[in-house]
Amino acid sequence: MNASKQILIWLTGIFSLYICYLLIPVFTPFLIASLLAYLSNPLVILLEKRKLSRTLAVCLVFALIILVLTILILILAPLLVDQLIALINKIPAQIEWLQTIFIPKIKQLLQVDSFALDSSKIAETIKDSMNMVSNVASQILSIIGNSSSKLIGIMVNLMLIPMLTFYLMRDWNFLAKKIHNLLPKNIEAKVCALADESNDMLGSFLRGQLSVMLALALIYSLGLSIVGLEIGLLIGVIAGLVSFVPYLGFSIGILMAVIAAWFQFHDLKHIIMVCGVFGFGQICESFFLTPKLVGEKLGMHPVAVIFALMAGGQLFGFFGILLALPSCAVLMVLLKHAYAWYQQTDFYLKSDILPKNISTPVRKNKR
Repeated sequence: MNASKQILIWLTGIFSLYICYLLIPVFTPFLIASLLAYLSNPLVILLEKRKLSRTLAVCLVFALIILVLTILILILAPLLVDQLIALINKIPAQIEWLQTIFIPKIKQLLQVDSFALDSSKIAETIKDSMNMVSNVASQILSIIGNSSSKLIGIMVNLMLIPMLTFYLMRDWNFLAKKIHNLLPKNIEAKVCALADESNDMLGSFLRGQLSVMLALALIYSLGLSIVGLEIGLLIGVIAGLVSFVPYLGFSIGILMAVIAAWFQFHDLKHIIMVCGVFGFGQICESFFLTPKLVGEKLGMHPVAVIFALMAGGQLFGFFGILLALPSCAVLMVLLKHAYAWYQQTDFYLKSDILPKNISTPVRKNKR
């Protein structure tokens, strides 16, 4: 291949990547649908082994997914909205408690007179908060009038996801076969081996991590509700859903729960109970949930996982966050094979790479 053809190939690749970058908002529903279809495919294959046709198996799995999501939305959504509204309504009372009880105690304990808040500013803040809550409807209508095209785009994407998921689930094997037929014959075996290994790692990791997130959300929500925290369900769901970032769900959840428990109960006993709930959840995650459901499938240090998520979000937004860990799972497979290849090279095996006049210093034993 001459130099001009190589330059043309590189320019075509760079231009294609740039076009893909510009089309990221369009790709988002396709990516979400692909992830849903990918996670559901093992269940479809299991039903196919029971002598069901691919279309019938996909219909059953798709109906099951819609049923589960509908039940969760109907049950959880009203509870979460009620707790959120209750939290907003209690903000003025909590600010008043800070001004009349908490701050005087701190002043008495520290024996200072300068630790105070301007009561007029507190009242103004409360008034602004209440006005903001009361004008939510008008603000929503204003947003709809000013950015109707964006809202229409969001609604279209939400409607596209179920349809795309169904068709991808139905034609998954067909699409995989088409991609397989495009591979050059001289690298077909190696690429298929890498794809199978990446599929095993990626599928196990994603399904395991999703199970861990749901289990932690259940543990935190039940535990905080038993403690008596009024917004325990809201905090538990948030902490469970963001637990795909190492230690982030635990940190955010315990901070929010401790603050909420202090404002609600004003004692140390409930704060200790809240910490016990998150300590129990962390023990379950470290010694049972992650080893059993996820294991060491990804093999990445938590710092590397956090960096991958932050880099994906910075470069590609929500699309990048969704794609960060799956990309890292595939990258880990490639790096493992690259490392194995490196260990077989002459650069690694031969000992005569360094100049021969360099001698290894000999340590003298101290007597």
